[in-house]
Amino acid sequence: MYFERFYRASKINALERNMDQFVNQFNQTANERQSSRLLGAFMNDNDASTSILNHRFERRSLNPYFVELQANGKTIEIRISSDGTTIDEIPQGIRIGDMLVVDGIFMDQEDTIMQPVVIQKKNTDLEKGLIRVKGKITDLMLPERRSYNPLYQDALIDDALQDWMPKAEQDQSRLRNGLSVQLEWSDKWSGVHYDVIIRSLSEGNAGDRYLFVMTSLQPVGEAVGILKQYFVYMAPIIFVLVIVLSMIYSRIVSRPLIKLSRSATRLAKLDFTVQPEIHSKDEFGELSRNMVTLSRNLDTTLKELTRANWKLQEDVEEKRRSEQLRKELIANISHELKTPLGIVKGFAEGLQDGVAGDKRDRYLALIVNETDRMNALIMDMLELSKYEVKAIQLQTRSISITDLVQKAADSFSQQLESKYLQNRINKGEVEELFVKADPRRIEQVVLNLLSNAIRHAVEYSVIAITVQRTSNGKVAIVIENAGAPIAKGELSRIWDHFYRAERSRDRKSGGTGLGLAIVKHILELHESEYGVVNTNQGVAFSFTLNESRGKPNE
Repeated sequence: MYFERFYRASKINALERNMDQFVNQFNQTANERQSSRLLGAFMNDNDASTSILNHRFERRSLNPYFVELQANGKTIEIRISSDGTTIDEIPQGIRIGDMLVVDGIFMDQEDTIMQPVVIQKKNTDLEKGLIRVKGKITDLMLPERRSYNPLYQDALIDDALQDWMPKAEQDQSRLRNGLSVQLEWSDKWSGVHYDVIIRSLSEGNAGDRYLFVMTSLQPVGEAVGILKQYFVYMAPIIFVLVIVLSMIYSRIVSRPLIKLSRSATRLAKLDFTVQPEIHSKDEFGELSRNMVTLSRNLDTTLKELTRANWKLQEDVEEKRRSEQLRKELIANISHELKTPLGIVKGFAEGLQDGVAGDKRDRYLALIVNETDRMNALIMDMLELSKYEVKAIQLQTRSISITDLVQKAADSFSQQLESKYLQNRINKGEVEELFVKADPRRIEQVVLNLLSNAIRHAVEYSVIAITVQRTSNGKVAIVIENAGAPIAKGELSRIWDHFYRAERSRDRKSGGTGLGLAIVKHILELHESEYGVVNTNQGVAFSFTLNESRGKPNE
């Protein structure tokens, strides 16, 4: 649609630039020969018919095309006129140095300028009234790189000039101001359209000269016509090709979009296992990398939230359990204190009422005994509270665990005899073992476990104590008694506050119910592995301590 306009505008702009250069060069020429040669070169380079006009807009007799022959010792100029001459009448491919035969008429008295009629390379019959010149070409300027029949187009300058003359007076002031005049002209015979550009060769004065340039628009017209025909045939093919390319391109564009859509769907379902694989450097690749980063961040965040939720649930469960233990602790404390207080109150009231003298001493002894029991309970509670708030610091040193266990066992000789029990200590292959521990706290552990074992052992049985080295650099102590086993559901609660295997809380068995809780805290401070299991004979408590290779510290 715009090719013809673009071609015309481009050609006129290029022609105007070349006309500016021609004007500068033409004003510097020294003679008519140089001017003719310059004009012919301009016409060949720009494929334009050109003429020089005088101040009355008349053509100057300046022939741009010529051939110079050296014949009979003189130089003869053969002027190629655009009137009555066609390009076919000029032999093709002639060059300087070639021999040329010209039949024509001399135009001057010196016989140096000839108007050619026949130009040929070979001798033929000479027509009557013509003169033949044969010689070597020394110089020439012929139409080159011109459109079809350039000499005919050059002859049309007179017709175009004649059609423009009525408007010349109107355009003269514009030309004298250094501006160019552009117009369109059509050959009435051939119908070919031409663009005409006129501009001044010098500043305005009585001897003004003008450059008249006319270029054909026939090539672009033919090209546009062919393009229109070509488009009629190519339009369906182009349409189909565009559809096919559009489908291919849409698939290329939609493929990463489909991948991203699937990835977004998985992300919406919190599925971070599969990541989109788009490695391009465009916006899709950037979006894919951002989605991968988002997926990883969401996965990490959700895992952290899950862990935090689990920990929160554990904390809530621990808080609930602690609250339950607190309630049980209050109930147990109330129960443990209520019974001795009731007993003390009863015996005190009996003394207040003046009981018999033989009962007075027994009442006082029972009051003292219950007071000692309450005092032991309170002391155990105070010690347990210190462990729970981490207020106990161990004073560890190397001690002989075999001696400590032996001394603790010897301190229960009276209790063992009262229940007809025997005490057997198995020291293994080594005579004496040393551990790194707080002696006072470990002694408290051993005493609590032995007291517990004696309390629940059946009469005429054996309390078995085993002290031996393990394979991981520790020393294991096991205290086993023969008696009733502990229910499996209660093995984990044996270390709780006020827990007793007897659900009836029979106080005759003794103890405050806090001993094993204190033992648990002491062993945890020693980083010990402890536990309780049912055996074939009864129940076995065990714990470990880090072995020490050095001598015991005094």
